[in-house]
Amino acid sequence: MTNCNLSTPSDVLAKLSTDEDSWVRQSVARNPNTPVDVLVSLSTDGDWSVRRSVAKNPNTPVEILIQLSTDKYSYVRCGVAQNPNTPVDVLVSLSTDSHCSIRRSVAQNANTPMDALVRLSQDSNWIVREFARALIH
Repeated sequence: MTNCNLSTPSDVLAKLSTDEDSWVRQSVARNPNTPVDVLVSLSTDGDWSVRRSVAKNPNTPVEILIQLSTDKYSYVRCGVAQNPNTPVDVLVSLSTDSHCSIRRSVAQNANTPMDALVRLSQDSNWIVREFARALIH
């Protein structure tokens, strides 16, 4: 798989990014060596799982993370919440998402501001509360 092969050349990753198989495109989106322009292109892929992989890639540009933070699929927004480069204001916004998996991911992100963590420590979901409390202490 391309996501495991860190020596895959960028031109090969670019070619694979247009493969008809979404599993291949996901692998490209996960690869830390995928060129930024390819990640940008994959960020609008019709398959939510490819967009989620783009959202989780630490090399995805901030403007794309902002765009993906409003994706209609919760799995994509969850990927944004997990990304260490997601802007603080986006994490704060995602901390009020209706899906507890997204709030949990925000509570696990080391860049989440303290005020959001304090709010999450009172969340209706016990798992979200526990992760938020763990980062507070």
